[in-house]
Amino acid sequence: MNTRSPRTAGRLRLMTVLAAAGALMAGFTTTASATPTAGHGKGNVTKVCGTAKAHQARCLAELRTDVHGGKGVRGAAAGMAGAAAALPQGLSPADLRAAYHLPATGGANQTVAIADVGDDAAAEADLAVYRSTYGLPACTTANGCFHKVNQRGAATPLPPDQGWGVEIALDLDMVSAACPQCKILLVEADSASFDDLGASVDEAVALGAGEVSNSYGGDEGGDVLSSAVHYAHPGTAIVASSGDYGYGIPSAPAVFPSVVAVGGTSLTKAANTRGWTESAWSGAGSGCSAWIDKPAWQHDANCPGRMVADVAADADPQTGPAVYGTVDGLTGWGVVGGTSASSPYIAGVIALAGHPQKFADASAFYTDHSGLFDVTSGTNAERMDCGGDYQCNGVAGYDGPTGWGTPNGIGAF
Repeated sequence: MNTRSPRTAGRLRLMTVLAAAGALMAGFTTTASATPTAGHGKGNVTKVCGTAKAHQARCLAELRTDVHGGKGVRGAAAGMAGAAAALPQGLSPADLRAAYHLPATGGANQTVAIADVGDDAAAEADLAVYRSTYGLPACTTANGCFHKVNQRGAATPLPPDQGWGVEIALDLDMVSAACPQCKILLVEADSASFDDLGASVDEAVALGAGEVSNSYGGDEGGDVLSSAVHYAHPGTAIVASSGDYGYGIPSAPAVFPSVVAVGGTSLTKAANTRGWTESAWSGAGSGCSAWIDKPAWQHDANCPGRMVADVAADADPQTGPAVYGTVDGLTGWGVVGGTSASSPYIAGVIALAGHPQKFADASAFYTDHSGLFDVTSGTNAERMDCGGDYQCNGVAGYDGPTGWGTPNGIGAF
């Protein structure tokens, strides 16, 4: 990977923008999961993970605090007439499948890994409730579909709970929603350090994952560049959330050139031909790298470095998916968003299509994006304005918040 100093000639205007963004972000303190925050103009959102320490990442899940409904429907009852009346709030797997024109089957030979921090002791049991509620096939340790390991690939000992339980539930549910027939590997890192998370990604690949989703991030910079090697695995699709702070400093690992950076949208039902409308989500991370050279396959006009993001899916907690969990502040059904939702969903779509070898990087989307919905409205310039161009606004063609767009079937994957 080529890197460049932030003082490289011709980057002065960019660095002025990024410095201002950094100052804004430094003044925006994330909160622990028990404390609501005015998430992107809304007072009904809690950021699941608190502020990250130096050389550490934070998870990017955002939990709605005003949604506490839906008991779910278990087992065979999920397929019975009238079951929909008991379904929880939030988008269902069927909603997302309809919105993105995805097939109901595929990916049976794929294993999607998610790298998270700490143990969620209820992960398998909570996943069972989610999948049975929506009539998805069981995914358990017993039937060989679900596996949970530590960052060394062993079933024991598992690390202690570190407050990422809602994130883990979201990741498991979104992979399930996108690819119900895929196997799922949960790799639990010892800590949120980039060293431990990177080791978890390496282990996921060693254990045979075709796709690895990383729903976390930290500001790019010299202290995280050494971690890039852990996110470069040709033959495996490494996917990461673009971040939840809107336009500004790009998030690692999404900014690494070997990673598919997943931005976010607001997705709502509509009376149009598609049946849905989609715009750039105000929180979706985007930005122009001051450290990493632009890959040869990326050609946007106003950023001389790596530009984030590449592709997107629903991430707005106001239009987010239903998630089931019983740990770390989620006591049953809730609605959870953030680009922590879009990253595992896109990993699942890649698995559904069954060609992870296409995604040693994101170049495939830049070569042919005809199989994506172009998102042409919305902005993520809440804290920082990009001067009105594509870096922080949904526009025709490529833009920072949504990349080339969202899935329209599996043709682009």
